[in-house]
Amino acid sequence: MRNLVIGDIHGGLKALVQLLEQLKVKSGDKLVFLGDYVDGWSESAQVIQYLIELSNAVECVFIKGNHDVWCEDWLREGLANPVWLAHGGKETVESYSEFTYEEKKQHLQFFQAMELFHLDKANRLYVHAGFTSMHGVQREYEIRNFYFDRTLWEMALTMDKRISKTSDRYPQRLTHYSEIYIGHTPTLNYHKHEPMNAVNVWNVDTGAAFTGRLSAMNVDTKEVFQSDPVTYLYPKERGRNK
Repeated sequence: MRNLVIGDIHGGLKALVQLLEQLKVKSGDKLVFLGDYVDGWSESAQVIQYLIELSNAVECVFIKGNHDVWCEDWLREGLANPVWLAHGGKETVESYSEFTYEEKKQHLQFFQAMELFHLDKANRLYVHAGFTSMHGVQREYEIRNFYFDRTLWEMALTMDKRISKTSDRYPQRLTHYSEIYIGHTPTLNYHKHEPMNAVNVWNVDTGAAFTGRLSAMNVDTKEVFQSDPVTYLYPKERGRNK
């Protein structure tokens, strides 16, 4: 059995299929997806349909990202947030043009069932963006932090590596979990094309919404798998490069 974590997909079905072919997923593997399945490339609705079918064949955990919250609101109410439309939502709406009412209803149920965070048996935390409570995710007072917060990653990046986890100077936020896996903030922002590690935090969003690749990691071995740059797979599109 392998424990695999997968970064932000952003409507790039071709990248997802290519990545899973590399992974050669088998029965017994566990896949944790870090959110932001939609918005960017032209196949957001198709990504959701693919993931629904995948979850019938292998154990999957689906974390909810901020783009997923916007898409869920649109599927439920039919109202499109202007901020969402300007950040990939327009392409997502277009991708649903040939989906029936019943199919959209099934997708809405899929979004509604997503987890805000996940803890595995090895006390590894998976969350789309972060959290702010010094007491851990169970004591987080603001749900939006799970899919919008960047301070967890920013803090991890600036940590003095000489500070021991047993030190009273070590941030309490980081002490509750053996490791923390996040997406949300593309590693391209730091000129990195593979998942990044800072203290016990791993960032697996390698910019598939933009010019980067879709990435997966075996969390036990830290082996990394990547698709081609998504721009190569959708040469006539611009993704979220707007």
